[in-house]
Amino acid sequence: MRDWTVLGIETSCDETAAAVVRGSAPGPGVILSNIIFSQLEAHRPFGGVVPEIAARAHVERLDEIIETAIGEAGTEIASLDAIAATAGPGLIGGVMVGLTTAKALALATGKPLIAVNHLEAHALTARLTRGVAFPFLLLLISGGHCQLLAVEGIGAFRLYGTTIDDAVGEAFDKVAKLMGLPYPGGPRIEELARNGRASRYALPKPMAGRSGADFSFSGLKTAARQIVRSEHPNRAALAASFQEAVVTCLVDRTSNAIAAFRADHADLDNLTLVVAGGVAANLAVREGLTRLCAREDLRLIVPPPRLCTDNAAMVAWAGLERGQLGLLDSAGVAPRARWPLDARDGGRNPAAPNSSLTS
Repeated sequence: MRDWTVLGIETSCDETAAAVVRGSAPGPGVILSNIIFSQLEAHRPFGGVVPEIAARAHVERLDEIIETAIGEAGTEIASLDAIAATAGPGLIGGVMVGLTTAKALALATGKPLIAVNHLEAHALTARLTRGVAFPFLLLLISGGHCQLLAVEGIGAFRLYGTTIDDAVGEAFDKVAKLMGLPYPGGPRIEELARNGRASRYALPKPMAGRSGADFSFSGLKTAARQIVRSEHPNRAALAASFQEAVVTCLVDRTSNAIAAFRADHADLDNLTLVVAGGVAANLAVREGLTRLCAREDLRLIVPPPRLCTDNAAMVAWAGLERGQLGLLDSAGVAPRARWPLDARDGGRNPAAPNSSLTS
């Protein structure tokens, strides 16, 4: 199949983004442009993302960012093969802004419209960057999501585990806030932890050692809160202890998912674990998963940090893969605050960012 050139639009949370990619499945593709406007400073005073502020910023900046992305790509909208936009899950106001803009562009230009699941876009980033073949095991770890899935094809996912309460990125940010660290808290905890003794505080490691691959982080967050309230903790040591507990939980749950993935794909000789989402940028998390994959004889693939966090290049690539399969959408496609990858999820992931405040 010939290469496609696709414009992607991402507005599911607090990044207003547009990108143009070119290529053909299974990849790798070429990122011609990837423009991201972060709303971090607007949300920092609130310690998290405020949906109304995010949606307003998307409205104010999106047209300019799309124009910049097309210009930097050295193309024009008439030369595009399709226009893709995140249609969910996410903060519904923001999702509506991006999807409505994509609909208008598609209608005005006659280009196909492709509604993209934000989580599938994260999952397919490894194909954009490395051309990873199906199936592969995915650990998706971000501020709003924490899931382990088999990625078996476009739109074909098998859920092994999800969080039963908080997402891992949310836990990082909330504990950082308890410790008086500025938003976003995840990078601050990682920085502090480099100088702390992880054995200083005995924190729980929820779900570790149990069967299955579900996650839980609320108890860990509560234990950190009790330490902060009962004493004046060494912040570096608390950060290191918390981060170590998180890594232990992620490695334990992923180990169980690897066993389930192996059982489901016993005919595969070479297995791959892909890690995606903003928390994948954490070096301690990467090191823990690197050791796990060496022990389990898996190939580990983590996209570059800029492609781990929300961006439009991943949306454009997911749109490209869907478009080349003829999976196009009409102007009537609706935005969705919730959109599980595996229908068997049954809405079990309450941490998806569809509430009044997310981080």
